[in-house]
Amino acid sequence: MMRLRQLIAKSWWLSHLFYWLRGKPLEGRPQEEIWYFAYGANMHDSVFQGWRAIRPLEWRAGRIFGYRLRFNLEGRPIGKSAPANLEPDANSETWGVLYRLTRRQLVQLDATEGMRYRHVWADGEDKEGRPLRAVSYITAGKETDGNPSLRYITLLREGARAHGLPEHWIKYLEGIKHAE
Repeated sequence: MMRLRQLIAKSWWLSHLFYWLRGKPLEGRPQEEIWYFAYGANMHDSVFQGWRAIRPLEWRAGRIFGYRLRFNLEGRPIGKSAPANLEPDANSETWGVLYRLTRRQLVQLDATEGMRYRHVWADGEDKEGRPLRAVSYITAGKETDGNPSLRYITLLREGARAHGLPEHWIKYLEGIKHAE
């Protein structure tokens, strides 16, 4: 299934058809530039640029408003890993990495993420306070949070440090207990 999604992602026409069949409109033109907000493993270069093979046009440390970070998804192995997710919360903000991508690159990223997530657009700003709008991923999660694997939370912590996220956010990530 992953190879099929990657093949579809190479064709803008097939991508339109695939998204339409899934009830998710594909907007814009392939070369239109957008901001993507990464809050999980995609903050780490080995995942985003390595495994997912996405080369951003630019990156910045930043945050989005109105969402909080959760670990309420079922990961693999079950019960031993809880990937990151966003949850709407008007009084919260989540820090992460802002990547400037083309819409074609976002389709390629979707192909590597799978279809359990949906796009959410959020207002945010970069670390310098410049406002922007960014797309991110969100999905329905469990009521209670689990614990991320040590490998997964290490990717978040290292990605946050490498991209210059604020010290208070790095301390927050360091305080998250990993699964045993």
